[in-house]
Amino acid sequence: MKNDTMVSLSIGVEKIIVRMHDNPTSRDFLSMLPLKLKFSDYAGTEKISYLPRNLSTESAPNGYDPSKGDFTLYAPWGNLAVFYKDFSYSPGLVSLGVIESGIEKMEEMKGDFEVLIEKID
Repeated sequence: MKNDTMVSLSIGVEKIIVRMHDNPTSRDFLSMLPLKLKFSDYAGTEKISYLPRNLSTESAPNGYDPSKGDFTLYAPWGNLAVFYKDFSYSPGLVSLGVIESGIEKMEEMKGDFEVLIEKID
């Protein structure tokens, strides 16, 4: 599932570019943009942020096996999870897209930080 919809995650002047998948959960997420969210580290593997509302998981698989650079939704908690390390199959994880550039910026962030998420036209 590839498409041409791209989003940027801005941390200050740094930008991370994500190519979004074309699925109902990704489309629901895109309908919320632009968003400013606070991210924090989780388990030394991913950066997470809670969304203002739950996303549709219509026709989403039961789970996903994330790799470094995956931009995902963890449906049970309703949070975004951006993986900067590979992880194991997780029930309730839905892939929204893949980071095309800038994953190292996410990896370098310490503590809580704000991210502006916008659609790239």
